[in-house]
Amino acid sequence: MPDPVVLGFDTSAAHCAAALLRGDAILAHRHEEMGKGQAERLFPLLEDLLSEAGLTWRDLHVIGVGIGPGNFTGIRIAVAAARGLALSLGIPAVGVTATEAAALGLPRPCRVVLPLRADQVVWQDFGAEGEGRRPQQAAAGSLPPGPAPAAPAVPPALAVARIALSRRADPGPRPAPLYLRPADAAPAREAPPLILP
Repeated sequence: MPDPVVLGFDTSAAHCAAALLRGDAILAHRHEEMGKGQAERLFPLLEDLLSEAGLTWRDLHVIGVGIGPGNFTGIRIAVAAARGLALSLGIPAVGVTATEAAALGLPRPCRVVLPLRADQVVWQDFGAEGEGRRPQQAAAGSLPPGPAPAAPAVPPALAVARIALSRRADPGPRPAPLYLRPADAAPAREAPPLILP
């Protein structure tokens, strides 16, 4: 039986990143820094990876997606894309937190600290058995005592793809955005307009 093919992608930070694996082998990988424009760039980037590897959408066995925490809009872009692709292709989609991805390949125990906006960070400690508490947000200089922060060992999209592959048999619930605080924008308080027949 051939090794499964996994597509992992992440737009939860100021980047658009994707990786395509066959088992442990990296078929293609891209990481493009960008502050905005991920919605327009994601699918052309994914098409480029598939084309480079000589594959089509139907060759995929599992999709991995970064679910945050991070950029509110970026998270929604990737999660919506992953859920739509998984539904249309009839394959599982696996959600991976930014901290899980950053901790992949690091010796345990470890602490992962990722920058957010306005001098804020998201952090999570991972124990010797690989378990970790939920990601938390804090001011950059106010973390509790714990392991020294470690730099990620694997690029985000590669980590998302590898974790998704490891969870393929038990993907859990459909991916959903992970937010640590409410959105900056709020829906209008006025009643929506009446739609006439």
